[in-house]
Amino acid sequence: MRAAAISMPRLNKMPGMFSASPKDSKEPSHSLLDDNKQKKRPKTFGMDMKAYLRSMIPHLESGMKSSKSKDILSAEEVMQWSQSLEKLLANQMGQNVFGKFLKSEFSEENIEFWLACEDYKKTETDLLHNKAEHIYKAFVHSDAVKQINIDFHTRESTAKKIKTPTLTCFDEAQKVIYALMEKDSYPRFLKSNIYLNLLNDLQANTLK
Repeated sequence: MRAAAISMPRLNKMPGMFSASPKDSKEPSHSLLDDNKQKKRPKTFGMDMKAYLRSMIPHLESGMKSSKSKDILSAEEVMQWSQSLEKLLANQMGQNVFGKFLKSEFSEENIEFWLACEDYKKTETDLLHNKAEHIYKAFVHSDAVKQINIDFHTRESTAKKIKTPTLTCFDEAQKVIYALMEKDSYPRFLKSNIYLNLLNDLQANTLK
């Protein structure tokens, strides 16, 4: 898997990199959605999501046509997200919208970990150990609040690698999580109201 070069989004979950958000730990053998029954999705989620998208994309409210401005999202860009998970994650707004979708499924730790790994690869040598510890404790450790769903071998292998950290010590775990998102969450995202409503609004707006 070739990770796309991207900047870190505003997702705010990881200690030291994102602010922590409480969530029950999951055992390695559990599904990403094991805790769903213990959590109740807000009844206003759909309305909140619509308000969120409109606040992010100015021309949905103003009626402005598509622009080349980096602050405005076009229907063409959103359509490209459906070509591959790589293209979705290469787009800053795509990361944000996909992150919101994963949060609605209580699996936002996947994209947070993937993005943390992307940021880690840009880390200076003298900061590797500290940042590796942060990522490991936040996502990989068996007691991590945002524990990712990886197999025992990958978890143990990663634990050994961070003892003498390099820029690639999280690559194995990152590939597992990318594959999980690509196979599981990404297809559902493309069929979700979050994605389809956004695309429909943008397409309708370009006709104005």
